[in-house]
Amino acid sequence: MSSIRVEVIYALRGCAKRVPLTLEEGATVQQAVERSGLLAEFPEIDLARNKLGVWNKLVKPDTPLRDRDRVEIYRPLIADAKEVRKQRAAEGKAMKKGGGDLSAQ
Repeated sequence: MSSIRVEVIYALRGCAKRVPLTLEEGATVQQAVERSGLLAEFPEIDLARNKLGVWNKLVKPDTPLRDRDRVEIYRPLIADAKEVRKQRAAEGKAMKKGGGDLSAQ
């Protein structure tokens, strides 16, 4: 059976861990993550919780890999993007409505 070359990436604040691998053709995303050693190095990675991707596209763990694929382990979001936008919009509306005392300028 022939082999493929892939890399597994886990990005942290300020740095990224990159692990190049050679796997058997037909290997899956989950197999690549497990073989990378990143699960042992970063115990906070939980494959039931962390999303996985190949070249910035979300995939399932059983997705087969191709030669030169880049597997990405995504960290959970710290804040919900929709909530952050709502908060910013509310703050912006409040500032526009209550622009302060013009005579103080």
